[in-house]
Amino acid sequence: MKAVQYSEYGDSSVLELAEVPEPHPGPGQIRIRVHAAGVNLFDAKLRSDFRNTGEPLPEPVVPGSEAAGIVDEIGEGVSGVSLGDEVFGRGPATYAEYAVLRDWALQPSTLTSEQAAGLGATGQTAVRALAELGVGPGETLLVHGAAGGVGQAAIQLARHRGATTIIGTASVRNHELLRQLGAIPVEYGEHLVENVRAAASGGVDHVLDAAGQQVDELVEIAGDPQKVLSLVDFSRRTPVRTSHGGKEPAGSLQLLAELAEKGEYTSRVAATFPLAEAPAAHDLSESGTANGKIVLVVD
Repeated sequence: MKAVQYSEYGDSSVLELAEVPEPHPGPGQIRIRVHAAGVNLFDAKLRSDFRNTGEPLPEPVVPGSEAAGIVDEIGEGVSGVSLGDEVFGRGPATYAEYAVLRDWALQPSTLTSEQAAGLGATGQTAVRALAELGVGPGETLLVHGAAGGVGQAAIQLARHRGATTIIGTASVRNHELLRQLGAIPVEYGEHLVENVRAAASGGVDHVLDAAGQQVDELVEIAGDPQKVLSLVDFSRRTPVRTSHGGKEPAGSLQLLAELAEKGEYTSRVAATFPLAEAPAAHDLSESGTANGKIVLVVD
């Protein structure tokens, strides 16, 4: 099968389209014929060896952790899904014609495959973060970096959790998008603290940082570093809380599917690329200018 891979760490130029062996599902897994695969900034970070291991790769790596497609193989012990079902979910090596998923849900009829492909990573991240913050009814949430995929997901999911006021920081060009999602938009930058306080007359109960900038100002707004949860700033320079992958609440994909089916949740696709143009997709992701999901279309 065709897949995108890299054999050494580096910039996006190390990505190449290659022929690789097809994967097959183990117990509790399914395989899909991939229609679309989500591109995440973490994919590019892994490709560039952000952990600075300094070690050469023992074998080529196929990136990707989320996709949507048609079920064509079912592993031992799996129930509730049939061959031919359209699903989306999480699993490794999804920049490929076939991928194995370890967590999935039926694709909502309200979404295209491209939209569904981007539900997994950003949606699960937002579900996890809001649960760790404890966002609840009647509260005010500030989402810093709200125009990105996780930020947009957090706005919609905070509404589902009953938050009364959701404030989102973004550049002015994305303010109308935030209004459509149900957030009060404010501009980040020099006057961040004043802008947020003007929008939140009763103060802010929780802050979700999806940008990794102006963390000191976020703490000032919240009044307590423990009210700030960052998804991207792990410097520990400021004693805010951080959240890592691997702690996704059970059933979070099913929750996203149910909300999308009811028209209460959507995934905005900022750009699509064919599989062979994965380098361009990574470049866009790393630029930080995409106001939604970046997706690779496989067929």
